[in-house]
Amino acid sequence: MGITFEVTDKDIGGRIGKLKVGDRVLPTPAILPVINPHVPLVTPAEMARMGARGIITNAYIISRSAEFRQRALIEGLHSLYDFDGVIMTDSGSFQLSVYGDIRITNRETVEFQKAVGSDIFVPLDIPTPPDADRDRTRSELAVTMERLREAREIFGDEAPIAGPVQGGMYPDIRTEAGSAVSDAGFLFCPIGAVVPLMESYRYADLVDVVMAAKKGLSPAACVHLFGAGHPSMFALAVAMGCDVFDSAAYALYAREGRYLTAHGSYHLEELTTFPCPCEVCRSMTPHAMMKSGDRERLLARHNLHVTFAEIDRIHQAIVDGTLYDLVDERCRSHPMLLRGYRQFLKYGKTLETADRVSKRRFFYRGSESCLRTEVLRYQESLTRFPENNRILVSFDRGEAKGFDAVYFFKPPFGPYPQEMSETFPIGQSEIPDWDEEMVRSGCRGITILAKTHPSSEVTVRCEPRWVSIVTAECPGMKVMSP
Repeated sequence: MGITFEVTDKDIGGRIGKLKVGDRVLPTPAILPVINPHVPLVTPAEMARMGARGIITNAYIISRSAEFRQRALIEGLHSLYDFDGVIMTDSGSFQLSVYGDIRITNRETVEFQKAVGSDIFVPLDIPTPPDADRDRTRSELAVTMERLREAREIFGDEAPIAGPVQGGMYPDIRTEAGSAVSDAGFLFCPIGAVVPLMESYRYADLVDVVMAAKKGLSPAACVHLFGAGHPSMFALAVAMGCDVFDSAAYALYAREGRYLTAHGSYHLEELTTFPCPCEVCRSMTPHAMMKSGDRERLLARHNLHVTFAEIDRIHQAIVDGTLYDLVDERCRSHPMLLRGYRQFLKYGKTLETADRVSKRRFFYRGSESCLRTEVLRYQESLTRFPENNRILVSFDRGEAKGFDAVYFFKPPFGPYPQEMSETFPIGQSEIPDWDEEMVRSGCRGITILAKTHPSSEVTVRCEPRWVSIVTAECPGMKVMSP
């Protein structure tokens, strides 16, 4: 049957694509709601009507179920769940991470997943916990890779087998694992053992893990982030280059009486009205839902609506080239998400190679915007400006005599010639009143210009309030006020 992945659009590291498994196609970015056949708060058929194109279920649970094992083997998962979209199955690795041992072998689980008609099945990888040392991490990764090879030997290279990327908290090992998985020919690559990081809000560490794995993986690989449940972090994960997520959060939160939004969650008793236009929220009040005997199911339906809507919002942001704006907005909903966003921005040089060249707009949203790929890419282009004996970088539009070239200044980018005033990003950037951070960033551009044009004498003309900053950020240059 095989797996193929085609990318049709991108922004930062985020991608719109088509994951094809046999005759079924899963548009990405995509969320795969987790289905437990014993407690389906929302059925797969209902999910399909809400827009789900794929789901994930646990092969280990089904294989140990007196109620569902034989039905799954006889009918197949698509008939059992009344769902015609992509069905992915997990091997039991989650139970392995929780209980430490399970009564199933790698061969048994992959053969069972194949027998029940899974579209994408996963070998029994070893989820190394974040506190594991390097020796344990390497040892468990070796077991995972051996199990991936075993699955390939059983079913062949064209089987729709996922290649999980493990490696614990060690970026170099994650990168090695990503390279090994891609070299082995896997095109659907889940990044595993990250749920503990998200449960403890360690989003900065999550960024390092994902970016390290992506460094090793082939750009052609479809990347699945295991267990990424809350919609508030989807935009950040997509910006890193994750294409598919699985989530049980819609059900887990519903059982706890928690109401999901794209920027956080509430307990039902905290709400006086529902800030959501979905069919559930328009049909009742929070008080009525709390009193309803069907509360969990109703809340789960709402949580799914929010989850699907956020994926659609991300999709549109990629098309528009405004994914940075959405990431910035979402990551300001929690301090630890903001920390993760700032860690993500440290990978600007890596992201710049994947990001699109031109976009609809650039919105300045504070100091974080100075590290965006659009700024880094523009400042790199300054090295290609022509040599001139005397260059003026002017913060104003005043008269400039005695110079061979005059560049104007726009923070956070830096100097630009008049001819580029209508091109991206200079002409399509929305910049509020200048602040110190954006001016410092623009001065970085002036410094790049000066260093890469050693035969040019660069003078900066600016208002008195910026002289001290320019002098500090552009050492050795002549600074003058109008």
